Amino acid sequence: MPTHLIALGGGGFAMEPDNPALDRYLLTVAQSRRAYPRVCFVPSATDNLDAALLPFYRAFAQFDCVPTHLSLFNLPTADLRGFILAQDLIYVGGGNTRSLLALWREWGLDAVFREAWAAGVVLAGMSAGANCWFAQCTTDSVPGELRVLPGLGLLPGSFTPHYANEPQRRPSLRRFLAEGLLQPGYAADDGAALHFVDGRLARAIRSRPAAQAYRVSLSGGAVLEEPLAMTAA
Repeated sequence: MPTHLIALGGGGFAMEPDNPALDRYLLTVAQSRRAYPRVCFVPSATDNLDAALLPFYRAFAQFDCVPTHLSLFNLPTADLRGFILAQDLIYVGGGNTRSLLALWREWGLDAVFREAWAAGVVLAGMSAGANCWFAQCTTDSVPGELRVLPGLGLLPGSFTPHYANEPQRRPSLRRFLAEGLLQPGYAADDGAALHFVDGRLARAIRSRPAAQAYRVSLSGGAVLEEPLAMTAA
């Protein structure tokens, strides 16, 4: 069974409540496992669960799926491994990447998500929920300048969300690459997403006409930014 991982630079129900294109795309991928897929939203990156959960349930109530969520402060079960492996789509929300990773490691979810991914559960996420899957990411988890943070490393390289939408993202990424602090990887605007199949980029999709994703690297000391061919979600 192929593995699927979809990283959103921004967008989805949390940022585009009137544009379900990216959420519908995620669901279509999950429907390869089950006609009515089980969709679990994981809001570990935020401390405001009510503000995160209401938009999720409102958005996914319109789809043919079984929505649920995982809060690590009000556990649905003692068997978190069994709960995760029973899902078809894990959808991780945005917020604080550093706090998200710390919580997951404390609860052993880093290993569980890796196992679920290998078993064919679709992993996805927006912003912090996309950062977490890569070897490295750029993050504003700590107030002040953007920083480089190690992720779970399911995918090699780095990821930068909100690329054209937050003014410090592009110059910070270019500086990190030039200084050797950040591995080559990908950057995505709000409304752009990258779909990896078996660990390789299969397609770049967008929910907004101008949304763009890039492959970023360093060659001879120069930062290279390669726009990816985008497909409408």
